[in-house]
Amino acid sequence: MEGKRLEYRGEEALKELEKFTAKADEVQENILKEIIARNCETEYLKKYMGGSKDVLEFKQSVPVITYKDIHPYIQRIANGEDSSLISGHPITEMLCSSGTSGGEPKMMPSIAEDLNRRTFLYNLIMPIMNQYIPGLDEGKAMFLYFVKAEMSTPCGLPARAVLTSYYKSKNFRCRVRDAFNDFTSPDQAILCTDSNQSMYCQLLAGLVHRHQVLRLGAVFASALLRAISFLERHWVHLCNDIRTGHLDSSITDPECRSSMSTILSSPNPHLADEIEEICSHPSWKGMLSQLWPRAKYIEAVITGSMAQYIPSLEYYSGGKLPLVCTMYASSECYFGVNMKPLCDPADVAFTLLPNMCYFEFIPLGENGTLLMDMDEEKGVPKEKLVDLVHVRLGCYYELVVTTFAGLNRYRIGDVLQVTGFHNRAPQFRFICRRNVVLSIDNDKTNEEDLHRSITMAKKLLEPYNALLVEYTSYADTSSLPGHYVLYWEITHCISTDSPTPLDSKVLEECCIAVEEELDYIYRRCRTHDKSVGPLEIRLVQPGTFEDLMDLFISQGGSINQYKTPRCIKSSNALKLLDSNVEASFFSPRDPRWIP
Repeated sequence: MEGKRLEYRGEEALKELEKFTAKADEVQENILKEIIARNCETEYLKKYMGGSKDVLEFKQSVPVITYKDIHPYIQRIANGEDSSLISGHPITEMLCSSGTSGGEPKMMPSIAEDLNRRTFLYNLIMPIMNQYIPGLDEGKAMFLYFVKAEMSTPCGLPARAVLTSYYKSKNFRCRVRDAFNDFTSPDQAILCTDSNQSMYCQLLAGLVHRHQVLRLGAVFASALLRAISFLERHWVHLCNDIRTGHLDSSITDPECRSSMSTILSSPNPHLADEIEEICSHPSWKGMLSQLWPRAKYIEAVITGSMAQYIPSLEYYSGGKLPLVCTMYASSECYFGVNMKPLCDPADVAFTLLPNMCYFEFIPLGENGTLLMDMDEEKGVPKEKLVDLVHVRLGCYYELVVTTFAGLNRYRIGDVLQVTGFHNRAPQFRFICRRNVVLSIDNDKTNEEDLHRSITMAKKLLEPYNALLVEYTSYADTSSLPGHYVLYWEITHCISTDSPTPLDSKVLEECCIAVEEELDYIYRRCRTHDKSVGPLEIRLVQPGTFEDLMDLFISQGGSINQYKTPRCIKSSNALKLLDSNVEASFFSPRDPRWIP
């Protein structure tokens, strides 16, 4: 596959896109044949196909799986067994997904050529953008990219986030230095594993080049907002660096200091005064447009759980900069691109690229619920799956992929809706992650995990003859960092003894007890990354949840089928709950987290 380096490939890239999508059915058939031919002798596929290379045999015999089904094979490879357990090519690294299994990050197998597939997709972005916004080669991009410290599996394979893998690769580091890939951030700052030093240097570089910046962004909307919050706290120091031409002494990373010495080549008091005047305003509404006046758009993931950050981005940009979401990807595989990047954020749809992997889809109901009456853990009937070119407009599906690296009919867990077609390739709107209730950053908490955590925490109420009557939750992103909010209605049990007062310390301990039971990724975001704030319990008045039920029933719900929603998204429902809050309590400390 072409695209071994990040570079601007213009019309050539768009022609390849047209070729692949025009023959999506043929490309998909060939992709599956190639995957089976490569991997048919693996232990996993031989168990179901006996070494056959037949596509029909694959579809009839190979089951649809979740991570728990493939995890034993992945763990064996991580422990030192041969890649041939699942892949005909050597597994070169394990990519740590933000999703979890048993409270630990999922490890996704990756082979060397996967990097070229990811780069192929990246190389499509600028040619697509160029069709809508001219002149992007006349300035720089201030994209805030970060890496995380990587680990190793017991046998020595790198275990790291997919973006860390990409930014450390030759495809990125040895990219062609063209006008369309001219970043303000030096690579050394991007590759610094100290997120604070990396953030400081990248923002400083962006401010130095403020009159050349045409594009702003980060991978996720939450990361860009964290950068804005960081800038609010540190702009005085950043201005001082620009004014004096010397990097702050708090930056100790040698590579960062070396790379920034070129950018801070001399004092620039005039530039420092410009930035100081802007940042010292009491309101930061429209701040991004003022600091980077030539910026034409903001690029970040704003779909799914990231959509909650759109109002904040619009506030900081003053509504002047389009929000652009360019691509759809995961640790398992990169999937597709947005062919209409200037569309409204609510209308973002991705064209799945048929050369990335083999795509299949589980049909879902009109509201994203399963059509089939079955237990999700018991598996999906193989005959129900639909291939890429046979999905139907307007219908909902769950995405299933078969990859070169050894994932066979693997459920990604994303719910998608078909919104159109580009040639023969369908375009999908991302609806949600299946069964994710709360998410602020990389954390993904489902209803089961939330219920289990609260069940453990509410035991702390028992000595006080207090009973948790009902609860719901909300991901509050009105301040940075965002945090989980739990609404609790508590009643005191009838007892002959005088009830022991329920003081604030008990509720604070309930907060931390919930957090201690949440998964590894949540606790890392809270304790290490600081991208999620302390959990909050808001105590509501007795009868509040009955009022909540009345509200939903008044809006057309059925009293026979009503269930208290475990996560609130309705603004009216939130208003009702908040109007009944008697007191609120926060976790007094960080939950335990061990790298």
